[in-house]
Amino acid sequence: MAVLTQELLLHAERRMRHEDVSTKIMLAGLNRTLDEWLCNSFVEQIEEMEMWKWDDATGDFWSRLAKVLQQSNISVTWAEQLDSRLSSVHTTGKLSWATATRSIRECKMRIQRIGGSRLDTDSEVWGLDQTTWELMWAGEAAMRKKIPALRQAGYESISDLPRIQKSYREKVLVVIPPAMRMSATSNGEQRVQVLILVGQGLSQKERQLMQQYFELVDRQGLKLPSAERRQRDSLKSFERSVEV
Repeated sequence: MAVLTQELLLHAERRMRHEDVSTKIMLAGLNRTLDEWLCNSFVEQIEEMEMWKWDDATGDFWSRLAKVLQQSNISVTWAEQLDSRLSSVHTTGKLSWATATRSIRECKMRIQRIGGSRLDTDSEVWGLDQTTWELMWAGEAAMRKKIPALRQAGYESISDLPRIQKSYREKVLVVIPPAMRMSATSNGEQRVQVLILVGQGLSQKERQLMQQYFELVDRQGLKLPSAERRQRDSLKSFERSVEV
């Protein structure tokens, strides 16, 4: 693993050293990779790789590099500089689809890593009702299938989707189960309803699945001081955008 990591890093540094055609090709490749993984930066993609096995990350150079860096726990000093250069060709600074849904997907990952599955595991063991249990799989599948259609309609990030903010005097939409919360100190109260409008290339069932799935995003957890700076900054940008 050490040899592979060194070779991939050397290749990246050689290709990215100068502002030339080679660099533009590498950045374009990274842009495509980030779109595939629903991330907004290479730093974020490295973190996202904790969710995936090595066999899932062999499709392209940047996925392999992100995975070996994650597995080796190596901090690359030029990763943030790379993201700064990437901003000219990729949407950055917003709450990405990957970050927003990570706590949901981490719950599913923990279940699967101990041999659990969608059909053969009792949802109540994890403190989840059957509807929420099904959303972990069906909601994510709908999201991954239809994100390209949302992007084509101009919604590059979950931050771009219209939404309704409920006040603290109103009843919460849902209370996110503890197993899906980003932090143990999050109260799990969901007061933001993301809206996916008709006419985005989605069926009624897909729209409903995605809206319910996004209601499980732990925005309270994203706000906590223990959350990472990238997540806090992304959430601030999300809150500043125009609300319905």
